Amino acid sequence: MKYGKIENNIVVQVQPYMEDGFVEIADNVEAHMEQKADGSFDFPQSHYDAIQAEKDRLEQVKATKQSAKEKLIAGEAMTEEEANVLVGV
Repeated sequence: MKYGKIENNIVVQVQPYMEDGFVEIADNVEAHMEQKADGSFDFPQSHYDAIQAEKDRLEQVKATKQSAKEKLIAGEAMTEEEANVLVGV
């Protein structure tokens, strides 16, 4: 087990030893998690939204690279965004 400091239902610190102001928490609980009414812990929705936004961004970069590659092979003009992604700018 480990110990966490919880303020306003948010885990603000996690550590391996007991100290005043800390409570015992499960090993899978991490800092920034919210304590739910039933006592369970989970990240706030904004955490999952940020992960999804990054996945979407990476998928767009992948699609842009593929489009630029196809245009380069075909000898077609590419957009500035495609050229930047292709050369890593």
